[in-house]
Amino acid sequence: MEAIGRIGFIGIGRMGWPMARRLIEAGYPVAVQDAVPGRAADFVQRHGGTAPANPADGADALITMLPTSRDVSAVLGAIGPSLKPGAVVIEMSSGEPSATRALAEGLAARGVAMVDAPVSGGVARAETGELAIMTGGAAEALARVDPLLRAMGTTITRCGDIGAGQAMKALNNLVSAAGFLVSVEALLIGSRFGLDPGVMVDVLNASTGMNNSTQRKLKQFVLSRKFDSGFGLDLMVKDLTIAMQVGRETATPAPLAAQTRELWAAAAALLGPGQDHTAAARFSEALAAGQISEQKG
Repeated sequence: MEAIGRIGFIGIGRMGWPMARRLIEAGYPVAVQDAVPGRAADFVQRHGGTAPANPADGADALITMLPTSRDVSAVLGAIGPSLKPGAVVIEMSSGEPSATRALAEGLAARGVAMVDAPVSGGVARAETGELAIMTGGAAEALARVDPLLRAMGTTITRCGDIGAGQAMKALNNLVSAAGFLVSVEALLIGSRFGLDPGVMVDVLNASTGMNNSTQRKLKQFVLSRKFDSGFGLDLMVKDLTIAMQVGRETATPAPLAAQTRELWAAAAALLGPGQDHTAAARFSEALAAGQISEQKG
């Protein structure tokens, strides 16, 4: 099994930037590209690597970390033909499993392998290389890219064939999104009863109501009113839409999941573009005509 040498990395946004940096720190030669003018050159100046016109040219592996599967398809359509036979595409976006499977078929016809490896953990864990990475694809291709993934994450879990990692990522975010909204509603109810929201979070974290939102979001971004976790509200809605697409494609009734997606979409419509996903708490507050705020003293 040939080791990965040169890496092309497409999409060095808030998540992609620290991920690409981790690869450089691990000793890999990385060629970066981004749609934002000047971002690739800035990355190279700060962290090294190169910023060629075509990062796929001569690459053993091409990583895509982009907003949607449509963006991935456009990039692969433009520079994918430069990939040499034997190269592997590592699709790390939170994309659509069915779209990724179609792209993989086209690449395979040219002797290029493809795996999907979406991530969870946010910017903070991307910075430290502690991402959770969910993978899908052929065992041989995944084994080949495993050292790269371990430069960026600490938990690498194979979920199945191509597209399985993206399905798992969307379903993970579905569970996370539902937990966030019900946690916020619990704080609203408790606040009106007279409970201190900060104390409520402490009790939840010591009890069976504990979840990712109670541990990592409520005090940090909601009670503080910062709403700056680094993961966009629009991206959450996108992931929930993908989860529901997987549900439809598998003919799985999911009424609670559908309601969760609709509530998050309504939050995005009310709050407008550019919002952090934790700002969805403000949507729940609007429904309740009240605000959660941490009590002092």
